[in-house]
Amino acid sequence: MHRLFLRDIGTVVLPLAVLFAVLPYFYDNGLLLLNFVVFLVLAQGLNLTYGFSGYLPFGYVGFFGAGAYGFSMMMTLASAPPLLAVLGGGVAALLVGLLLTPLLRLQGAYFGLASLAASEALLHLIGNPSLQDLTGGPYGVRLNTPYAPQSTYVLAIVILVLTMGLVAWLRHSRFGLQLQAARDNSLAASMAGIDIVFGRLVVWLASAVAAGLIGAVFAWRASTFFPDAVFDINFSIFAIVFTLFGGAGTLLGPVLGVMLLYGLYNAIGVSAPQYFQLGFGLLIVVLVLFFPEGLAAIPRRWARHG
Repeated sequence: MHRLFLRDIGTVVLPLAVLFAVLPYFYDNGLLLLNFVVFLVLAQGLNLTYGFSGYLPFGYVGFFGAGAYGFSMMMTLASAPPLLAVLGGGVAALLVGLLLTPLLRLQGAYFGLASLAASEALLHLIGNPSLQDLTGGPYGVRLNTPYAPQSTYVLAIVILVLTMGLVAWLRHSRFGLQLQAARDNSLAASMAGIDIVFGRLVVWLASAVAAGLIGAVFAWRASTFFPDAVFDINFSIFAIVFTLFGGAGTLLGPVLGVMLLYGLYNAIGVSAPQYFQLGFGLLIVVLVLFFPEGLAAIPRRWARHG
């Protein structure tokens, strides 16, 4: 297990971290690079809960928004330093995850829709005008945090490394293998003595914390944002598509999904959205028809038939 874990760290996690660490020296669009890291964290965070337990939360953005508002409330109400406020964002997402643990009793589309409803409910709660003194209500948040693009970028990379490190550990550890067995056949896993409920709870909360931490970093960088911006359903949609496109339950899959699809979006999606939507749709159709396990499964499939 240790050898395989270290192999994943050395061949995927660290090279990716080094790549994004040096990119600012060659490419000066720091906000775009940060967005790439944000989506990498969200895709890997969603990979934790879907790739290892089979639960696909359509409302995953709720944790991201909870982290952003946890950060802002720590800054405005507790006058906490930014780094401590980022941890507060992770704690806020963790608390939301604990509150929503009853959703894990649901299965399939019912769970996905329930998580989406919970995210929408949280959005309307935070945007309630009566909570303006606490959350800013519908008028948004305007923080007086120092502008620190380098600090937020480095912190985002650290969160990415930690999240991917957890995914790498789950892929090869006994606990992670038990989770994968329960995902594929919960009845057989339960009869084998695997604590399915505990395992699902762990990855659910871990995915919540990952989204909350990166949401807090996003809020620190933005300083000014509205509820609709940090609870935007597109965060969930992009994270889901990136993960499924690259390959859920793998370490490299979500990375491939983000780098290819988000890169394609920024290359042609902004200036020529009609061509992006066409190309995006064709890619998804081809993948679903010929490579349902995602891009990461292609080399394994070729090796099997080679």
